[in-house]
This record gives sequence, C-alpha cells and structure tokens, in this order.
Amino acid sequence: MGLPQANEQRLLDFLVGLLKVPSPTGYTQNAANYVMQNLTHLPGLDCAQVPKGGVMITFRGEIEEAPRGLTAHLDTLGAMVKVIKPNGRLQLSGLGGYCWNSVEGESCSVFTRQHKTLRGSLMITTPSVHVYGKKVEECKRDAENMEVRLDERTSSAAETRELGVEVGDFVSFDPRVEMVNGFIRSRHLDDKAGVACLVEAIHSLSETSLKPRHTAYFYLNNFEEEGHFAAADFPSPVSELLAVDMAAVGEGQTSDEFHTTLCVKDSSGPYHQGMCEKMRRLAEQKQIDYRVDIYPHYGSDASAFWNSGGNVPTALIGPGVEASHHYERTHLEALLSTTQWIMAYLLGE
Repeated sequence: MGLPQANEQRLLDFLVGLLKVPSPTGYTQNAANYVMQNLTHLPGLDCAQVPKGGVMITFRGEIEEAPRGLTAHLDTLGAMVKVIKPNGRLQLSGLGGYCWNSVEGESCSVFTRQHKTLRGSLMITTPSVHVYGKKVEECKRDAENMEVRLDERTSSAAETRELGVEVGDFVSFDPRVEMVNGFIRSRHLDDKAGVACLVEAIHSLSETSLKPRHTAYFYLNNFEEEGHFAAADFPSPVSELLAVDMAAVGEGQTSDEFHTTLCVKDSSGPYHQGMCEKMRRLAEQKQIDYRVDIYPHYGSDASAFWNSGGNVPTALIGPGVEASHHYERTHLEALLSTTQWIMAYLLGE
C-alpha cells in the first residue's frame, strides 16, 4: 500500500505558527494549546495534557494490543531571570544547551507573573566598540557577561521590579522565521520541526480514513531540553518508542538539510539495533531516501525514556537541521521525508 501524500502547505503553516509561539522549557502551555487546537477536531483522536504539562495524543489503531509510542518535544532553549542588576538590566540562567554567543544581540521577551510581556535584547556588558574598544572582542560570552537590555525606561533594580520583573521570570528569544527557496530558517526548529512532522502525519492519515496498524500514543514532551521523560506518562505500556527529533548537520556528519536521518548512536550510546533495522527496512520499502548518523554531543527523548525506566526498543529519526542550537535551518524536503517515514511506521506491521 502506498503512503498518503502529505500536505506541504499545511505542514509549513503549522510549523511557522508553532515556531512563533514562545515555549522555553517550563513555559510551554501556549504551545501545548496550539497543538491541541490543531488536532481536537479530528475523528478518532484524543488529546490531553499529562500532569507535567506535555501533550498526549491517542490515535486508535486496528489493533489495541502492543500500542506504539512516538515522541517529539515542544520545549525549546530559553532562559530565566537570575539577577536583576543594579543598572536595571537582567542576568539570565540558561535553559538547555545554549552557547551565549549564539543569541548575542537577539531580541527577546520577558514574561512576568502579572502576564505582561516585556521586550528587550540580549547584549554583552561591553557592546560598543566606540566606548570599550578591544574589550568588545575580549569579553567572554558567558552568563555573567551577558544581560538583557529592556526596552523600558529603567536604570535601577527598583525601577525594573516596578515593571513586574522578578527572579524566575521566563525569557524567550525570537525565532526570526523565514522561508526561502524551500528552506525554513528559524531558531527552535529543534524540535518544533519534529512536532510538525508528527502532526502532519496524523492529519494525512486521518483525512484519508487510514488508521495506524497499532494504537499509537504521541507524547509531546515539554522538558526534553533538560532531559526529562517519564515512561509512566503513557496511558498504558508501549511496545516500542520512536522519537522524532532534529538530525544534526555539520562537519563529520552524514546528515544534511534535505534528508531525513536515522540516528543509531548518540551521547547515551547506541539505540536498539532491531528497531533501527526495522526503520531502515520501512524506508527502503517505501523508497524514502534517508541517512544514517551518530551524534556524540546529543541526547533525545528516546534515551531519556530509557533512563526513566522504559525497557522497550527505541529508535530516533528526524529532519536534518543545520546549525543546531544556533540560528537553525532545514528544508521542506527533509520535513516531507520525515513525515512519510512516520506514516510508514504507523501503518507497518
């Protein structure tokens, strides 16, 4: 049986919309709402939030026994306010694996407890070459030397607190989404690209009245960037788990921006050999052009699932993303191939 055709425009529209919803780890409710609003109208689908805030989607299959788990993550890199400095600016504590130089000069939003959104930008403490000379280059890009310059009239800690800012407020960096010649360039493609592929696979199967072979639980995690995943979050034990996350593109890697990739090993060790072979066979049967790669500085929800007590086979696939944890880029071809691979998995034995 052939696979349904994914709807390119729907996939891109969903992805761009999700990219524009701030969701640093720990501040993901709006992103969860966005996903559920896009899926709740589909027949045979149940969407709910687990107590920790992630989204659980149940897609009933032809067979109830041995349900399958699929996962991607809604949360992104971001920060929290660590110190309100005497000059009224903000020192941050990072969420996830940010290199501070990757967001230097980026616009950002600060979310206060009073539900106010304040705008600003992340700067080094010595930003002007006309004032600081060589110190601009010499300044180490770390948490102590970076600060948020709020777009508010404040020059003291007291004035900043009067705006409603407090330690612990979440900070999100602007995605700056742009689509050019099939490329999607944005922050936070890790892993909103993976979420978009899962959601489009669900849409494509649903509109063609196709069911998964086995009932499938889709868990959209909201703490992946900090390594959280609970096997107990699934409504019932799953027989295997497929994680969908970005494939890292760069020197020494086989991944590229135009293909989907199977990760066979990351910093946690190898994934399940039998399930990896299963994913290869499915791709080859459906003529999906894929890559195989190893990521030495990478971890995923699949490895976190094992660390949380999960004891079933896992595998990891995803679209190639260049400049991961920086200003990222992928291509529509990689998104479509990943979506096709997900559908092949759902429909397969």
